[in-house]
Amino acid sequence: MTSPSRSCEVLVVGGGPAGAAAAYWLAQHDHSVTIVEKRTYPRDKTCGDALTPRAVKELADMGLAEPLSAFHRHDGLRLTGAGREMQIPWPSHSVFPQHGYVVRRTELDALIVRNAVAAGATLLEGHEALRPVVERGFVRGAIVQTEAGEPFELQAKYVVVADGANSRFGRSLGTFRTRDWPYATAIRTYWESPRHDEPWIESALDLKDRNGNPVPGYGWVFPVGDGTVNVGVGLLSTFRDFKSVNTSHLLESYAHEIADSWAIEPDQPTSGATSGRIPMGGSVGPKAGPTYLVVGDAAGSVNPFNGEGIDYAYETGRMAAAVLHDALVSHDASVLQLYPRLLEDEYAQYFKVGRLFAGIIGRPVLMRELTRVVMHNRTLMEWVVRITSNLLRPDELGPAELAYKAAAQIVRLAPNA
Repeated sequence: MTSPSRSCEVLVVGGGPAGAAAAYWLAQHDHSVTIVEKRTYPRDKTCGDALTPRAVKELADMGLAEPLSAFHRHDGLRLTGAGREMQIPWPSHSVFPQHGYVVRRTELDALIVRNAVAAGATLLEGHEALRPVVERGFVRGAIVQTEAGEPFELQAKYVVVADGANSRFGRSLGTFRTRDWPYATAIRTYWESPRHDEPWIESALDLKDRNGNPVPGYGWVFPVGDGTVNVGVGLLSTFRDFKSVNTSHLLESYAHEIADSWAIEPDQPTSGATSGRIPMGGSVGPKAGPTYLVVGDAAGSVNPFNGEGIDYAYETGRMAAAVLHDALVSHDASVLQLYPRLLEDEYAQYFKVGRLFAGIIGRPVLMRELTRVVMHNRTLMEWVVRITSNLLRPDELGPAELAYKAAAQIVRLAPNA
């Protein structure tokens, strides 16, 4: 038996970082917003768990600075490669803090979505948005299924598509990934380590397979502060032999490589590994329809330089909420078409530079040489960290900003790859 129809102003499909952020900001504007989340909290995701300064700023803006401070703080990056290591503090910035946190996604996502509920959003966890409700070409909600398997129609004026990298709901509306743009696959798990509370997150620039061959990608070790470290590897699709690499074997190899330095038992992780595909560089579109917007991983809003996506999820969710607020207040759905322009202004050039960078380092010889050069020059590495973490300063042109500006000028002339 079908339940009676329900309604709201905005339906958010997906309760991850992007969806929860959009719901929070909409609720702050006193709009009726309902989040439909397929799973129940706490639920896990394939993720390094590291929040960078950009993410910390967004969470603070959502009123979460105090609860966030209970988690493990980190002050910068430790880079390893070419037989060397280097610790680089997060760069100073007029907008973003100089620290980040490591928070398990089981805890983080629950914290953010409960914050949205506290602001006034409605959460339907354990509910799945099966398909959109479309009337005369306009999306007007979704058919939602309860945990008990009972479907009902949830009507809405607007819909936010926030169901992650695979975005089945988005694909049903016609979203697609630009196939020749880079993406990554990542896999991670946890190990017990006495170094679990170090103030640095670590990234390896010279990832190798079982046979010691260089593989374009990166490895990471993120201290969680609870007795464990999050260890993972990411592999770029720009690598010629990308599809032949077994990421489980790659993680196993990396775990053995860091076993002594991090005092872990490589064959005894504390949990099973989780993996996933990561669309990057804004590679999924369209970002908007007549009555819907696409945010976060569902829009491919992931930094191609480093695979970082949580901060862009919060940011795109916030931008979408602002546009939807204007549309609701003005009773003008055409306002939604401003959203792709906002994304273009904020990310397009940076993501394009990042996509081309991913193409370059997809060649092992070039990746090895670049690693050697930057690991022997601390100043150059500081520039690299500022650029790849998207912490460029808007108020002054330092060496990193000038280097990025020069790269962006060159990229403007390149194909949109």
